[in-house]
Amino acid sequence: MSETNLPDPAEAGTFWFNPKTGAVEEGMESPGYDRIGPFRSAAEAANAPEVLQARSRAWAEEEAQEDSWGS
Repeated sequence: MSETNLPDPAEAGTFWFNPKTGAVEEGMESPGYDRIGPFRSAAEAANAPEVLQARSRAWAEEEAQEDSWGS
């Protein structure tokens, strides 16, 4: 799923990952600060921790590369 094509958070059938509990939730069950998403499926929501780690690595690599250009 591309970031430009995210589901509407208010739409029925959206899923969220709760990092506090490690659970996938359908709809906005938990407070916003305890949710990652929205995702179109429970499987995508369950994969949220891996997606976040991959994005963090990519951003860190991009920043390191940008920092090296300025040297």
